[in-house]
Amino acid sequence: MPSLVVGTVSHRRRTPMEHAFTHRHYQWLVDVDDLPRRRWPLSLLTRICARDHLDDGRLGGGIRGDLERFLARRGTTLAADDRIVMLTHARVLGHVFDPLTVYWCLAPDGGLRATVLEVHNTYGERHAYLLELDDRGRTRTDKQFYVSPFNDTRGTYDVRMHLDADRVAVTVALDRDGARVLTATTTGAIRQASRAAVVRTALRHLPMTWRVTALIRLHGVWLWARRLPIQPRSPHHQEDLR
Repeated sequence: MPSLVVGTVSHRRRTPMEHAFTHRHYQWLVDVDDLPRRRWPLSLLTRICARDHLDDGRLGGGIRGDLERFLARRGTTLAADDRIVMLTHARVLGHVFDPLTVYWCLAPDGGLRATVLEVHNTYGERHAYLLELDDRGRTRTDKQFYVSPFNDTRGTYDVRMHLDADRVAVTVALDRDGARVLTATTTGAIRQASRAAVVRTALRHLPMTWRVTALIRLHGVWLWARRLPIQPRSPHHQEDLR
């Protein structure tokens, strides 16, 4: 690490309207204590900043400091030699939008101490879920955060995660009233983040984070035009990230 995770993102909405897509996609897999440090102009494609995650690095210590405080308030203490592996988007040409960031907190022997799922919406809000994965990398957690204008905060997430030396996969499915509402999956192969690979991947996927933002809005307009009801939203309290 740092590495690229190159693959696809897919989304399938089942009710009250069918809608599905799959797009090419890439993210970064990084150690939060060893983030990419590339010179200009490559820095325009590789910057990962504390201000884009969790508590904005407000109290110091960068992303690791924010995550340590978040976990400590919930009864989990990280040791100094624990490693935090992060799946995320980097800023591309000054812009980032990161619908889903995952943190795996690993003990020196490779054991999993904690997993955190950070979700962002298009209203500039974010929320973090502390997950307790079983031996298969699965868990369920109540939805607490307004993400899509077409879903309120009711329901339960069924989460599946896979991380090994070659591949990353994260699936988040929303269940409500005994029915599956939607399923979102990001999956990809782990590749060395050489200078040539970063440039080649960025060119192939166009400005990635700009593209993510545009596609989310285009799919939203498609659903709105077909009269899928808009759900009311209440402002989210960022204290939940601290």
